[in-house]
Amino acid sequence: MSHQAPEVSLIIPVYNEAAHIAQSLRKIEEELGKSTQSYEIVVVDDGSKDASWEQLSMLAQTSRHYKAFRLSRNFGKELALCAGLEHARGQAVIIMDGDLQHPPELLARMIRLWREQGKDIVECVKSDRGSENLNKSVGSAIFYNMLNQLSGFDLKGASDFKLLDRKVVQAWREMPERTTFFRGMTAWLGYDREKIYFEVPSRAEGSSQWNFWSLMKLAVQAVVSFSSIPLRMVSMFGLVFLIGAGVLFVQTLYQKFIGNAVDGFTTVILLLLIVGSVIMISLGIIGEYIAAIYNEVKGRPRYLIKDHINSETSEQARRVSEVL
Repeated sequence: MSHQAPEVSLIIPVYNEAAHIAQSLRKIEEELGKSTQSYEIVVVDDGSKDASWEQLSMLAQTSRHYKAFRLSRNFGKELALCAGLEHARGQAVIIMDGDLQHPPELLARMIRLWREQGKDIVECVKSDRGSENLNKSVGSAIFYNMLNQLSGFDLKGASDFKLLDRKVVQAWREMPERTTFFRGMTAWLGYDREKIYFEVPSRAEGSSQWNFWSLMKLAVQAVVSFSSIPLRMVSMFGLVFLIGAGVLFVQTLYQKFIGNAVDGFTTVILLLLIVGSVIMISLGIIGEYIAAIYNEVKGRPRYLIKDHINSETSEQARRVSEVL
C-alpha cells in the first residue's frame, strides 16, 4: 500500500442520498481530476437508512481514489465532518456536499488559489441561496445576524464548502471539543483566506435532510460554542429587575407614607408573570451551557466507525492476487 500523501483530499458527508450519490460523485471526481491527479475522495456515510452505503461500495470498485467510512449511527453532519477531517491525508483538504449544491466547477479555482497564491483557506460564500424556501432563508438570515452579534464573526452566507491547507487542518485537530460548529471553528482559526462567491444551484435530486428542528439545534449549538454573551445577559436581566424593584420599593413606601396606597393586584400579577418568564428563560440559557459542559466532561468519542472501504487497498490486493 502506498503511504504517500495525496495533494488534495475531498471530504463529502452523506446521509440518505442513495438516489443520486453515485452520479454526483462521478461528476465531482471528473471536475477534481482536471486540476490534480493526486487526490483522494473521503466519503462519510452518517448512518444512512437507505442504500447509500451499497452505492458507495459499488462506486469504490470503479475508481482507486475512494475511501468511505460508515458511522455506527446518525451522529449529525458536524461530527461526520470531524470523521472526514481526521482521516484525510491531503496537503489540501476540501469539504463539500454531495448533492451538487456546492458547484464542482469551483474546485479548480479553489485549488489554483491555494497553489499559486498560497491561500491557507479558500471559502465559498453564498451570494444567492437559490430556490431555498422563504422560511429557511429568513431563518438563516436571523441566525447568522444573531451569531455575528454574539460571537463577532461574520458568517453571513457562509457554507461548509471550503479548502483548508494542511497546517489549518492540523490546527483544527488541536480543538478537541465535542460540541462542534465547523464554520465557526474555521473562522476562529484565522489564517490567510480568500472568498469565492457562488449562487446555490438546485439539488441533484430529492430534498434537503435539514428541517426546522435540526437547524434550530445547530443554531443553539453554534451560539453555545462561540459566545458567552447569553450568560452575561442573564446577569443583565437580574440587574435590570433589581433596579426596577428598587424604584417600585421607593414608590410604594412613598404612597404608603402619604396615605395614598392603592391596591395593586393587577400590577403584582403582571410583575410575577414577567419575572417568572425571565427566570425560566435564564435557567434555559444556563442549562444549554451546562449541557455543553456535561458533554465535554463525559469524554465520549465524537463518532464511531462501523465499516470502511479503501479502494486503493482493494485495487492493490486485487493486483497482487492476480500476480500470484
